[in-house]
Amino acid sequence: MKPPGVWKFWGTLLWGILVFAAMGIGQIGVVAYFVFTNQTPMDAAAMVAMLGDGRTIALSVIAGLPGVLLVLWIATRLSRIPFAEYLGLEKFSWKYFLIGLVGLAVLSQGWDFVAKGVGHEVSPGFMGEVLKTARAQNALWLLVLSFCVAAPLTEELMTRGFLYRGWSESFLRPLGAIIVSSLVWTCMHLQYDAFFLAQVLSIGLLFGWLRYACGSIWVTIVLHGLNNLAATLQTMYLLSGS
Repeated sequence: MKPPGVWKFWGTLLWGILVFAAMGIGQIGVVAYFVFTNQTPMDAAAMVAMLGDGRTIALSVIAGLPGVLLVLWIATRLSRIPFAEYLGLEKFSWKYFLIGLVGLAVLSQGWDFVAKGVGHEVSPGFMGEVLKTARAQNALWLLVLSFCVAAPLTEELMTRGFLYRGWSESFLRPLGAIIVSSLVWTCMHLQYDAFFLAQVLSIGLLFGWLRYACGSIWVTIVLHGLNNLAATLQTMYLLSGS
């Protein structure tokens, strides 16, 4: 019998595509459901319009998580390495949590300073519109749950968990795995413009280093959730003053 082993570069890439597909099926299914129940034409324009709806986005993010967990479970099962061990669901490190928290604060303040300096908005307009619609639908709590719990779990398990683990043990080595998994994570946020994508990439590199340094994605999951919560609260504050 073949001994337990981590999926290397190509295996991780192929399984990663399946994970993304599973996430997409769950998310698109929610959007399609709301388009259908609203009795609007089932076309691309209707689907795009739904992507600006707070309740729909919240439910689609949550709906993507089960499929991700299922495919990751199958992939790790076939590797014959325990699920938690493979994905870095190891003991939480307070030391690296505090380092990451300081790093996030520095990055956040630095990007806010740059945004004000170049006359760019501090918070994405996309976020503002989503929050407005969620508040109007009394679904703000659901949006916060999806942004601060479901999204961090889904994205960290996929990128810093599965992709990093396999690629770090391939020819990419840890440094290459940090960079490439951070680029993949950045591409998951294409609803933002280039300025905010650069910000996402910088946070991804920080999270990637934390994954390498402490060996646990619990740290990045919690920091990811706190970062999303801070961004949500900041956007709500800016909306209240507009």
